[in-house]
Parts: sequence; C-alpha cells; structure tokens
Amino acid sequence: MKKNKYSFIDLFAGIGGIRLGFESTKQCSCVFTSEWDKDAQKTYEANHGPVDAGDITKVDPKTIPDFDILTGGFPCQPFSSIGKREGFEHPTQGTLFFYIQKILKAKKPKAFLLENVPGLVNHQDGATLQTIRDVLRDELNYTADFMVLNSADFGVPQYRRRLYIVGFRKDLPVFVNGTDAQDGQYVSKDKRKAEGNVTFNFPKGSFIGKHVAFGQFVEQDAEGPSISEHLQKSYIFKKNDGHPEIVDKDFAFPVKTLCASYHKIQRITGTFVRGGKTGLRLLTESECKHIMGFPQSFKIPVCRTSMYHQFGNSVAVPVICALAKQIVATLDRC
Repeated sequence: MKKNKYSFIDLFAGIGGIRLGFESTKQCSCVFTSEWDKDAQKTYEANHGPVDAGDITKVDPKTIPDFDILTGGFPCQPFSSIGKREGFEHPTQGTLFFYIQKILKAKKPKAFLLENVPGLVNHQDGATLQTIRDVLRDELNYTADFMVLNSADFGVPQYRRRLYIVGFRKDLPVFVNGTDAQDGQYVSKDKRKAEGNVTFNFPKGSFIGKHVAFGQFVEQDAEGPSISEHLQKSYIFKKNDGHPEIVDKDFAFPVKTLCASYHKIQRITGTFVRGGKTGLRLLTESECKHIMGFPQSFKIPVCRTSMYHQFGNSVAVPVICALAKQIVATLDRC
C-alpha cells in the first residue's frame, strides 16, 4: 500500500472533523490523536479508530511520533464571546495553547493548523492573539498568520465563523498571506516570485454570494425530538421578536451557528424545525451532519445530548478540506 506523503497529529480532536479534512487530501495520515472527553472518544473511535491519548497535559512531547503537520481546535471557552472571556487567566483551559507550544518546540513539524472562535481576534483588545502570534513567530520560528472564515462560503448550510491560524517552519521558503518569515512584514508578490518563494493563501470559498439553503436537508417525516407545547408557549414564543429561528423545507438560507449547548433549547441562539408531534422540534442527527459538512455515514454512538454537544464543538469539514488542500499544495512546492 502506498504511504501517504505527509503525517499529522490530531490534538483536541473532538470527533475528528479536522482529521476528515486532512484525510480528504489522500496525502495525509494521522499518526497521533489526543482527546480527553470520554463521549467524544467513543464517537472518534467509532469512525477513526482508538484515541492514542486523553489529557494532552500529561503527554510527554518526546513520546509523540514524528510528524509533518500539527492540527488542533484548542478549547475555545476562555476566548469565546459567549463565555467569561478569561483568556490566559483561565485556570485550566486558558493555558492549553501552551501545550501546543511545547509540542511544536519539541517536534518542529513543517506546518500547523489551529482553530478557534472568532472572538479570540478581539479578546483583551487583541492582546491574547498577539501573544499567540509572538510565541509562534519569535519563540518557535514559524511564519504564521490568521483569518476568520465562514463555513457558509464553503457550501455548508450554516453561518459559522471560525478563526484559523496557519504556520510554516521558517526554514521553509513560505510566505503566509504574503508575510515575510523573518520580520513579519508584507512583501510584494513580484519580489516573492523573484526570490523563488512560495505563498500560502487562505482559501476563498466557492459559495460566496450563493450560499446553500438549509431547507433542502430538512427531514420531512421526522417526529422528534419534539419541543413541548408548554415550553413553546411559556418560553419559545413568549416574545414576538424574531427569535428563535424557525426553519422548514422552504427555508432558503443557511441556519445560525450550531452551539454545543443546543440541547438546552435557547430561544436567542437556537434554530428549530417546524414539524414533529408538537409542531416544533430540534434538529435530527442527519440535519446536524448536513450543517456541519459531515458525511451521512458518520457514526454517532452516543446519546442525543452528547451528539449536539459534539457537533457544536466540531469544525465544518468542508472548510478544513479547503485549508488542508492549500497546506499540502504549499508543502509540495517547497
């Protein structure tokens, strides 16, 4: 069997959305996985095989196999606009980026892809993201930059904006978005070309201006999970303010961002489907897969509450596919 060209590790792996994206290139093989949540481990194992490690804070970087690309959607709660915005002052999750730092320092892979919530851009007036960039560029010697991408621009029927940070080791002749590896300054395209350098550009979705409507993916005969009539009267429709978002087969737009807390039935952030025994229901498993870009064959061995939590914490797979394709193509040109 032909060996894939590049190896990668899957940190804070969740249910493996990033892995699906990199494996879609047909040139990348996963050699190490870390995920601490037990339910997420079950879903990951059902689709990808066993998780190698649980708590990444207890893993010695030296024991991780050599690899070319580090990937990780490091926990976003401390940086989220929904949470307390504690950032690096958070007693546990706020420091998990520095375990990525330890692994990059010890293993020195060719490239990395990190994912987080867009709120990280403005957290502490940009100081948190600047700290991350300084560590990546100055301490770890990577050319790195970031961009916020919307999954709806990549054919996913969901508005989901996420921050992606991409970097390449500085000894590789790669400019990220035209940024010079040595001093972080922008260099013109003509000068880069003349000096024989390679440029990584963040992908632009092919669905900009022509987003995919969610209505076509609504399951017509699904009866549940229903939202009780009492809850509808006392909470869901207690105000006529345009909330929550109610969709059906004729809904002609992407839906709102699927949150990890979707199962809590939040009228401001939630998207609910017209139908079922009570006239209103939650999203089905199939519908969740469509709005996150997962294949319908993807196995869900956990309860419905855990399913919502896992999809809400995951990545939109088509966005990762596009990023992985660009990263691989850039490495190919080095």
